[in-house]
Amino acid sequence: MLDIIPELLLVTGVVFLVLMFLLNKTLYKPLLDFMDNRDKSIARDLEGAGKNSSDVLAYKNEADKIILTAKGEAGKIRESALMKARESAAKKVEEKKAQLEEEYNKFAKELANQRDELKVALLTKMPILKDSISTKLSKI
Repeated sequence: MLDIIPELLLVTGVVFLVLMFLLNKTLYKPLLDFMDNRDKSIARDLEGAGKNSSDVLAYKNEADKIILTAKGEAGKIRESALMKARESAAKKVEEKKAQLEEEYNKFAKELANQRDELKVALLTKMPILKDSISTKLSKI
């Protein structure tokens, strides 16, 4: 029934080995090389990503330092501007005080002059007022 033919078995074995050799050379080796290259590329990319993340961290730290120095400089500039504004406001207040003091003194002198003029006017009209008062009193 089942006969084993050694020549056919040998030919089948040789064909199988030749097929394995050809498949290995044309399909399996290039496929394995491609997979190895892909694994190496992935490893390189992961390493590059790790390096990039450390670079990003370094850049972030540098940016934070720059921001801190900028905030310090902005604070100094703001303080300087506030001091200048305060000095300017104090100077304007002093000038206005001096101007108002001068106007007040001028007004006080003018008021004193008007008082003196009124006093003189009243003294010159005093005899007329005396006569008029005495006439009104005599009528009562």
